[in-house]
Amino acid sequence: MNTTTVALGPEWLDPLKIIESLGPYALIGILLIIFAECGLLVGFFFPGDSLLFTAGLLVAAGTLDTPLWLLCLLVTAAALLGNLVGYWIGRKAGPPIFERGESRLFKQEYVDKTFAFFDRYGARAIVLARFVPIVRTFITVMAGVGKMNFRRYLTYSTIGGILWGTGVTLLGYFLGQFEFVKNNIELILIAIVVVSVIPIGFELLRERSRRRDPRYDEPNEPERVLREDVADTD
Repeated sequence: MNTTTVALGPEWLDPLKIIESLGPYALIGILLIIFAECGLLVGFFFPGDSLLFTAGLLVAAGTLDTPLWLLCLLVTAAALLGNLVGYWIGRKAGPPIFERGESRLFKQEYVDKTFAFFDRYGARAIVLARFVPIVRTFITVMAGVGKMNFRRYLTYSTIGGILWGTGVTLLGYFLGQFEFVKNNIELILIAIVVVSVIPIGFELLRERSRRRDPRYDEPNEPERVLREDVADTD
């Protein structure tokens, strides 16, 4: 497959190169990355959206030898399983899991943004966060920290997992039928990254505006925020 070569961040995070480098183990690698990004805090930097899109695109091109229905089923299951593991990590570890020093990867602002996201959307954030990089990783653990009702969490996680895991993969597959997309994969991936960070940009601008308001109060403790969200019937 001919593609336009464009720099897309570190080579080891380029979804196209990740899949190609794994060869016959590409499917296993995709599932492990999706699982880690959806449930383990260390996986927040993985390119979940573009990885799913690329996988669907490569199935359409015949490069990834996995039936589309099976790929959609497995990535959705991996996303849901990751959410469940993240929830129980948060439930067992409690608030201290977010009380760690700054590092090159972990930053307190990631947690603060996730608090704000949950505060704005309530329990629906579990679904919406699927489409917001970084937030989709932290929010699963946060739901466990706040002891969100497990049945409700499972319901929202399942809906989100299907919409994200299957939806983004199908989008890649159907767009992969177009010659322009097949020949410009990396350009399309850059567009996906840009679109993915737009919600974060809006949230940052909104938060900055709120902080200028003299009536602004600092975010509440995560346990109380989450419990209020769970009590909300939406």
